[in-house]
Amino acid sequence: MNKLVKGIASGLVGVAACFMAGCATMPGGVAPSSTPLEGRSYQVLGYTEATDSRICLFGIIPVSGHNSIRDAIQRAARKVGGDALIEVTAEGYSQYWLLFSRDVTRVEGIGIRFTK
Repeated sequence: MNKLVKGIASGLVGVAACFMAGCATMPGGVAPSSTPLEGRSYQVLGYTEATDSRICLFGIIPVSGHNSIRDAIQRAARKVGGDALIEVTAEGYSQYWLLFSRDVTRVEGIGIRFTK
């Protein structure tokens, strides 16, 4: 009987651990550009994407920097040597694990470089 109780308790702990992990996706937005383009000429560099994320211990104690769309846009533009993005889309998702969580912002777009 004692072994049965221990087996059931171990099984319940395993099931609880599975319920403590997961992920969620949050819709983002769409924008024609990441900066005003009116009256400025530019060169199209190509498709790019980047992410920015924040990690929290136990879901509440931050152990990394903040998570921002601005940083993700700048990182994506730098990947192709650009100044800004056009046809921008952004979305977010969260991952929950036993001891930590991770919030991620993902940005996609077409990199551009302004010309004189």
